[in-house]
Amino acid sequence: MAAAPLIGLWAAAVALAPGWAPRIALAAPALAIPFCRAVLARPSRWVTLFLLAALLLPPLPIALGDSGPHVALAIAALGLAAGLWRAGEWRAPMSPYDLFLSAYALVLLASIAPALLLSGGAIGALSLARVGLFSISIYVFFYTACGPGAAARDESPGVARWLFRAGVAAGIFACIDFYFQLPAPAGFGPQFVWLKSGVYRRAQGVFYEASTLGNVCVFFLVMAAVSLTRRKQESPVSRLELAAGSACLFAALLASFSRASVVNLAVACSVLVWLNRRALRLARLAVALMIALAAGITFLYVAMPRIVEFYFRRLSGTLEAAESGAVLSGRLENWSHLLGFLAEHPEHALLGVGYKTLAYSDVAGRAVIADNAYLSALVETGLVGLAAMLLFNFAILRSGFHAARSPDARISFFGTWIACFWTGEMVQMLSGDLLTYWRVLPVYLWVLANARK
Repeated sequence: MAAAPLIGLWAAAVALAPGWAPRIALAAPALAIPFCRAVLARPSRWVTLFLLAALLLPPLPIALGDSGPHVALAIAALGLAAGLWRAGEWRAPMSPYDLFLSAYALVLLASIAPALLLSGGAIGALSLARVGLFSISIYVFFYTACGPGAAARDESPGVARWLFRAGVAAGIFACIDFYFQLPAPAGFGPQFVWLKSGVYRRAQGVFYEASTLGNVCVFFLVMAAVSLTRRKQESPVSRLELAAGSACLFAALLASFSRASVVNLAVACSVLVWLNRRALRLARLAVALMIALAAGITFLYVAMPRIVEFYFRRLSGTLEAAESGAVLSGRLENWSHLLGFLAEHPEHALLGVGYKTLAYSDVAGRAVIADNAYLSALVETGLVGLAAMLLFNFAILRSGFHAARSPDARISFFGTWIACFWTGEMVQMLSGDLLTYWRVLPVYLWVLANARK
């Protein structure tokens, strides 16, 4: 009986509130409560919603952090509540290699201590926030692999289909964003290309920087390539949709101007060919890839021909620079500076100077962007952190390649997908710290979690 007058008073407060903003704030629980209830009704629903939001939604235009807060963080908090509510459905990890994933997160958490001591409270708090963002991926993995979400792994092909569509949608928006040079929805990395017709911001779409977009495009292009090596009934996406989506993804990859992502794609496809060297119809795969490649280039060339011309001039310039040793000139300077810092201060080689502090403090003499995940791990988390990171990568590769040999078509598909992609990812880590891409890393580890029995 007490609920009726309370609801009436609440409705009256909404009606009498001055202005729309207070009214919306007061009425928000009326939408939030049933939304949360609907999401928590099924154990894996929040995971799907979180992954789709991370791929499709831009950060909120609020000055907080590098790019602003993201709606996916609220969904992740809801997922944490789901894990606590269903605490009885958790079980021990199936593989000891899974512990390497959580061990790396613990090492990153331990690096907060030197971050606080060497860089102060503000930088230390930022470092802690970065560890929290990385830990979301670890939580998504364990929730799906050995938590309440494990019961819904049979539905993973359907979720993969929607994730592919979300990736294609993000790629299409990135092409539109690049063509019209739309205002960035929130913070963005200052990455531009200079042409005779003007200065253009590289395609980034809903992400913070262009390299994240390129990485996502490669991830779903690898999915398309793996699907083409399977029978039609084993592919979560139809052949026609794969072809059309791959063309859009490749166009977005070109518009991102991420050369390292192209190398990632080449390595991943090479691994896929090697895994299927006995049964793969190489001619069919080559024709399909060439058609997707030609369609993507044609699509972008029709829209902005000068961009395609510039891209291939950039690739040819990269080859010339590689021959002269100048292609890594900027990175070599930063790498030499960081290695010199460790030589002068060997005491930091064990535990590091704190996770993600190099770019925001002068602990190394000046702010430095390592542009190398391995060197960044060595300087920021020490030899212990570098070893933990290598074990993290080893665990992913070992689990992926093991699942790729499974007789179960679903497990084999996801295992092959993550094994091929992560091999290329480890090569791309030589030119960037890809493990900081907190919005897309959960998608990658979700695929790994589904490569389970």
